[in-house]
Amino acid sequence: MFQGSIPALVTPFRDGAVDFDAFAAFVEWQIAQGSHGLVPVGTTGESPTLNYDEHYAVITRTVEVANRRVPVIAGCGSNDTATAIAHMRHATRVGADAALVVVPYYNKPSQAGLIAHFTALTEASPLPIIIYNIPGRSVADMAVETMAALARLPTIIGVKDATGNIARVAQQRLACGADFLQLSGNDDMALGFNAQGGVGAISVTANVAPQLCAQFQQSMLAGDFRTALAINDRLQPLHAALFSDASPGPTKYALARLGLMTGEVRLPITPPSPTACAAVDAALVHAGLVEGSA
Repeated sequence: MFQGSIPALVTPFRDGAVDFDAFAAFVEWQIAQGSHGLVPVGTTGESPTLNYDEHYAVITRTVEVANRRVPVIAGCGSNDTATAIAHMRHATRVGADAALVVVPYYNKPSQAGLIAHFTALTEASPLPIIIYNIPGRSVADMAVETMAALARLPTIIGVKDATGNIARVAQQRLACGADFLQLSGNDDMALGFNAQGGVGAISVTANVAPQLCAQFQQSMLAGDFRTALAINDRLQPLHAALFSDASPGPTKYALARLGLMTGEVRLPITPPSPTACAAVDAALVHAGLVEGSA
């Protein structure tokens, strides 16, 4: 159910407010382009800058528009266990299919603290949980042994791995079992990630190139790595360009170029630099998403 190309959706803004009309149209476009699932209010959705009413409204709107056509994995992470529980209860109430829960950031909990945090979430909600391990942002890194212990809990079903350590895929496969879902959190590593046992990506690039990302993932799931490699060559400059300035600034710039929403971001994120915009422009041409000279 949770595999393939799953965009970590940006949240469109207009004049400082969430643009729900643009967001609904964006979700429809993602489904029409072949995305295999949706993640609202992850960090790419600027969740740290959304108040609770906005956060919950974005999850609700995603579920409503998707209407069971693709699974919705709601961003529910927090560095406060009680807040993460509240997020999960809302996601459960409105019909999300799973929760994406980041390793608690800033607090820097111990491995025992991570086990206690995620265990408390499983006890508070029946919603399936995908762990989001991204030590570059959260500081704490969930050890393979800790993940294996959590994988024994019935509602901990997988991980979005953004460690940048490709060896983790094989290590976690052996420790957690072949049925434990592993989704790449790094677009530029997704090809090698799936080759070692991954089943997809929770992707930033899929915001901008959903059809190509879906075809890329579908090729790998079918064992056609030759086709996947060719698509990967088209997408690599875009993977880099979308992180050439603070995310999701470059992604929103690209989506504005495609006419899907404004490029507006919320502080402390600022609009991308001219250099970053130029990198995005060139990458869009290279991927064949806009016309121009590469």
